[in-house]
Amino acid sequence: MGFKIKNGRNGWGLTALCIALAMGCAACRTARPEGIEASKGHAATPAAHFSQDSAYAFVARQVAFGPRTPGSAAHDRCADYLYAVLNDCADTVIRQPFTAERWDGKAMQGVNLVACFAPQNPRRVLLAAHWDSRPYADQEADSTLHRTPIDGANDGASGVGVLLEAARVLAAHAPAVGVDIVLFDLEDAGRPDFIPYTPGDENTWCKGSQHWAAHPHTPGYTAAYGILLDMVGNRQPMFAQEATSLYYAADILDKVWGVAAESGYGAVFVPNRTGGIIDDHLFVNRLARIPMIDIIHKDFGTPTGFFPQWHTLQDNMAQIDPNTLGIVGKTVLETLYRE
Repeated sequence: MGFKIKNGRNGWGLTALCIALAMGCAACRTARPEGIEASKGHAATPAAHFSQDSAYAFVARQVAFGPRTPGSAAHDRCADYLYAVLNDCADTVIRQPFTAERWDGKAMQGVNLVACFAPQNPRRVLLAAHWDSRPYADQEADSTLHRTPIDGANDGASGVGVLLEAARVLAAHAPAVGVDIVLFDLEDAGRPDFIPYTPGDENTWCKGSQHWAAHPHTPGYTAAYGILLDMVGNRQPMFAQEATSLYYAADILDKVWGVAAESGYGAVFVPNRTGGIIDDHLFVNRLARIPMIDIIHKDFGTPTGFFPQWHTLQDNMAQIDPNTLGIVGKTVLETLYRE
């Protein structure tokens, strides 16, 4: 997650994690790896099949590649991995390579990944997250570390992990709507904080969503609405109603937050309203004209407004809680299955 308009390990289990990493996480049309079980809950609801442990393993697998920064070998390997997982689940998977200009004028190569479920269905819902990680630890107190790439476990991989597990559930339990999952690249390569701000720097963020919104994977593509996931894995989560989402898609905010409350997650999806942010949903709303909200963690006790490890080297697997991934994944899927 990029520019703002505001200017310990958990108990998942080392054995299960190692098995998941070795086997590449749960495949959609095959059994889960040993050690990963289906979530318990309301068996009659397809959303209950979302496994928070499987989602956690998907997050861990991304982080294991190393920082997923443009031009790196880790970036290339992770793209291939994400494509393979989605290809095992969706009816159609599309690679969308593109070139974008970095904040300093340097060219970057990116690739968006689009997974389509029931592409023949005219009523569609868009789900998205960014899969790249921040090239700069520019929130580190030690300025000598500012140009060090970060793991981006929460800022990036958490949303993707939820969507990969959601893809597995969607493959087995089709909703009444068609679903497109878009994994945006080059969201987090915007101007670093150690470079003075200049007008227009907001557009140095979210390059993948800017490209996709201007050049959708299907000409004339539209969706009833979209849900973006960003920073959805940390402990003590709080998802407030962000102003950009409220401006463009207030009814979708009400829908999703209502589902969360009815599902028992009202203490996590809070009705508090916060300032707007520059995130991928902004460009989907502006350019593609699809009403899209952002489910993004808000921390009212930090200077940045995000979790304390945001854009630091501590944004690693120690920050990820499977329970949070489960809350978000089940809320998103329950919203889809109610359509």
